[in-house]
Amino acid sequence: MIRYLAFRIGSIIPVLFGMSILVFLILHLIPGDPAQAILLGVGSTADDVQMMRELLGLEDPLWEQYFRYLGGLVQGDLGTSFLYNQPVAEKVVGLIPDTLILTACALGFALMVGIPTGVSAAIWHNRPVDRIAMGISAIGIALPAFWLAVLLTRYFSVKLGWFPSLGTGSIKALVLPVVSLGWPLSSILSRLIRESLIEVRRSPYVIAARSRGYSGIRILVRHSIRKAAGPVVSMIGLQFGGVIAGAVAIEFIFGRPGLGSYLVESMTAKDIPAVQGIIMTIGAVYLLTNLIVDLVRAGLEPSVRDEWANR
Repeated sequence: MIRYLAFRIGSIIPVLFGMSILVFLILHLIPGDPAQAILLGVGSTADDVQMMRELLGLEDPLWEQYFRYLGGLVQGDLGTSFLYNQPVAEKVVGLIPDTLILTACALGFALMVGIPTGVSAAIWHNRPVDRIAMGISAIGIALPAFWLAVLLTRYFSVKLGWFPSLGTGSIKALVLPVVSLGWPLSSILSRLIRESLIEVRRSPYVIAARSRGYSGIRILVRHSIRKAAGPVVSMIGLQFGGVIAGAVAIEFIFGRPGLGSYLVESMTAKDIPAVQGIIMTIGAVYLLTNLIVDLVRAGLEPSVRDEWANR
């Protein structure tokens, strides 16, 4: 198992390396000149733009720019922001807590809503409770997070005035962003939990436990939920990247500070070091989350631990 963990941790390095190449190339191939974006509106001449490009190192060959960026990345240096003229790592570290609070609350909301909904739908399979729960989840899956954010803002903020539509500073300001980001995930969760529990309830050992006279609640708690938890935990890890990606739009819509707002601002200003740093940070967090999910799943499923031990 230790050898497998070392292998998994080591496999993160080439993935991040590949990400760095893709992000670097894509950002440099996108039309637009960072020097012109920086000097926009200050009456700059062509010579001023050329001087700014040389100052930013944009006149160097592309391969030289990449290896300079990669050398800094290996040392934990994400570069210097063109827009703010400060280390990107310093800015990112300051904004990570805001994004993590939003994503953690959205994940918590998804678990609090998705688990009871999925369990209830499985218990009352093919009954009105099941049909209503799956209908609501279908709506949650169909609506993109950003469109749901617009609808919730229009009704609960503009029309009813229950929650603020912009800013931070209170629990109420967190409600609409969390629901917008967490509802689609809770819908996916509820459907997966329902299908997993229905499948487990049809398995031989659950049928045997029922034949011995065990109560439905005991079978659900001691056998069904634990067995169904493995796929659910894996799915949460896979969807975590989607939650972080969704936070980009949600933070922008609700005017919240965080990596998402900073990413949109940096892309608009063609701030290449900042965009690279944010995407690499999000990628690293996503890979680390999936590693943690694998460890949790190994704790839940003995078969996974046995598989690891044989590697």
